[in-house]
Amino acid sequence: MSAEKDPKEALLEAALAHVPFDGWNEVTFRAAVEESHVEPALARALCPRGALDLAIAFHKRGDAVMVQRLNDADLNEMRFRDKIAAAVRFRLEAVDDKELVRRGTTLFSLPQHAADGAKAIWDTADLIWRTLGDTSDDFNWYTKRMTLSGVYGSTVLYWLGDDSPDHARTWEFLDRRIENVMQFEKVKAQVRQNPLFKPFLAGPNWALGKVKPPSATSRTDMPGHYAGDRQE
Repeated sequence: MSAEKDPKEALLEAALAHVPFDGWNEVTFRAAVEESHVEPALARALCPRGALDLAIAFHKRGDAVMVQRLNDADLNEMRFRDKIAAAVRFRLEAVDDKELVRRGTTLFSLPQHAADGAKAIWDTADLIWRTLGDTSDDFNWYTKRMTLSGVYGSTVLYWLGDDSPDHARTWEFLDRRIENVMQFEKVKAQVRQNPLFKPFLAGPNWALGKVKPPSATSRTDMPGHYAGDRQE
């Protein structure tokens, strides 16, 4: 391994050739260590959970490609829903081999790794919103990411089984999912604006308004904070 190459990147590159055949597992990890010439002790220090950590690194690599494409694209004339659709499409197009994602889906479907898979999807949704300029600072921060995580996750599963030219059916499926979300948001807005419901929603809205997104200065092991929390 050259001194200039990041050892974790070298491990990931070596692993990718084995994943379609062996999956994200210990067999792949050991092969990656041998072929990348990364010292075994260093490899285990960088990836204490072996191939699982490489699978997460692979997912983050795709996220980085998506963000770069979003930053380079001219989205000014797009409707916001179309910007979201473009972001999801960019994320899927960042993958050269579906089998790498299919094997990852199998890995993250295991009970012991489900939390890592959910976090990876959540992080992708968060990156999309932040890159597109989301400034929400209340409970909407969570609902936006929760909704987009659902759209992204379902679209990935559809895409894995799509053999249509240029994945045309996947993009149609994505548009339908986003349309469902837009309809739901429209109903929510109508309920909030209805004077008959305002007395019943005043309490919940006040409480939800106190829920804030994660802060750069807050604990890193907690998902967010409550505005009424005591500040040290």
